[in-house]
Amino acid sequence: MFQLQNKKAVITGGGSGIGQAIAVVLAKQGAEVHIIELTAEHAAQTLKQIEEAGQKAYAHGCNVADHQEVASVFEAIGAINILVNNAGIAHIGKADTTAESDFDRVMQVNVKGVYNCLFSAIPQLRKSGGGVIVNMASIAALVGIPDRFAYSTAKGAVKAMTMSVAKDYISEHIRCNSISPARVHTPFVDGFLKNNYPDNIPEMFDKLSKTQPIGRMAKPEEVAALALYLCSDEAAFITGCDYPIDGGFTTLNN
Repeated sequence: MFQLQNKKAVITGGGSGIGQAIAVVLAKQGAEVHIIELTAEHAAQTLKQIEEAGQKAYAHGCNVADHQEVASVFEAIGAINILVNNAGIAHIGKADTTAESDFDRVMQVNVKGVYNCLFSAIPQLRKSGGGVIVNMASIAALVGIPDRFAYSTAKGAVKAMTMSVAKDYISEHIRCNSISPARVHTPFVDGFLKNNYPDNIPEMFDKLSKTQPIGRMAKPEEVAALALYLCSDEAAFITGCDYPIDGGFTTLNN
């Protein structure tokens, strides 16, 4: 089950965190993996991990917010079977504390970046007779999260794009789903704690972990396992769905 031999997969933001875990597991299951990162050097650690396990992977330096750069990269990669739109940035702030420049930056990467990749990937999926798209949304698209105005706005757009693409391309055998994680223990979390709570990192890590009813953050590999399922033929009957992976956050926090 969940075999991806003879499949070509593109993962944006595959250099670390969730994207890295997805790239590794798709390669392990037989896919030829193409990682899109801001620079090829950002993907070096992921490439090393995949290649040491005897699998194929390639890195492409590209700013997903740049329409022409994205088009050029997908044209170079050619026909694909899988796209995972994972690249994104975070932002902390409310509606009246979010600077216009910060709002624009989040929209450029988290919304336009997804659009750019969809625009360029769909013709390459057509060349393969169809395929799978998985977009990384967030529980911030489903419930109110304090101080995440711009991020929530962007992830709400990603969820909406997922449903639109699923509807528009179902007759072309292109499936599209999204994943909505709660807090995941990634290098971003460690950096956030180091920068904002340098004097009480363990206490704040524990506090953030316990906001999930299950009592801990997710591991990137757990999100990757869900992505693998959605990318596999075992999920061939699934499209137009969003999957919260949140330790009970959206349903049990009341």
